[in-house]
Amino acid sequence: MTSLRTIHRLAGPLEDHVVVEEPLEIRVEGKTLAVTMRTPGHDLDLVAGFLFTEQVIDGADDLVAMAHVDDPGDPRGNTVDVRLAGGVEAHRARIDRATRETYASSACGICGKASIDRLLLANRRVTPMRVDERVVIALPDRLRTAQVSFALSGGLHGAGLFAPDGTLDSCREDVGRHNAVDKVLGVRLRADTTPVTDRGLVVSGRVGFEIVQKALVAGIPIIVAVGAPSTMAVDLAAASGMALYGFVRDGRFNRYA
Repeated sequence: MTSLRTIHRLAGPLEDHVVVEEPLEIRVEGKTLAVTMRTPGHDLDLVAGFLFTEQVIDGADDLVAMAHVDDPGDPRGNTVDVRLAGGVEAHRARIDRATRETYASSACGICGKASIDRLLLANRRVTPMRVDERVVIALPDRLRTAQVSFALSGGLHGAGLFAPDGTLDSCREDVGRHNAVDKVLGVRLRADTTPVTDRGLVVSGRVGFEIVQKALVAGIPIIVAVGAPSTMAVDLAAASGMALYGFVRDGRFNRYA
């Protein structure tokens, strides 16, 4: 699957790269859990990260297998089914609840939640990670350099995990900012290296509540965003001890928590 498609501009003979957006149906044990509008590519990372940040699973040990469904009714490969490890009955209730309450779209990572209260993760705290401010300022450029598809299309969000010295471990792109975060966290979960207490998260756009919530579930101690935070993002970051930087661009930043 490709993340970009070349189309002809109506105004002339020139071609342009346009971001691909298609639905992904996430199934657990054959039962539909959620549908998210995403950019195809790294789908298994997306599904693993989604299940982790939605707290359906606690880690890699809870996953037995993930695969695109071999279904003639889905020739585009837009369905992934997940098998859970035995003895995870505690997750069954979570799956049933999430099936009722969750619908994700490229516009909003928490649309359709029956109650925002259950997302507030009472008493969760992160372990602080020291990062030099010069590293913070340099991170957006490092992320942009890693965003190959964005360079061609200008239409994808990016998310990356970085070490305290600013080294970018991994980067994922998607039409949905929350999907990009799930993808990059899914890399760590599939490698069985969660929680992510030793890395920060850098995102290419604004940072809303759902981004901070996903980072908090993963144990991430610092978020660096090119764009603005929301009030709920700031409140949740402050309550959890997470460092939150916004408007990191042009050699400056705002620190909110």
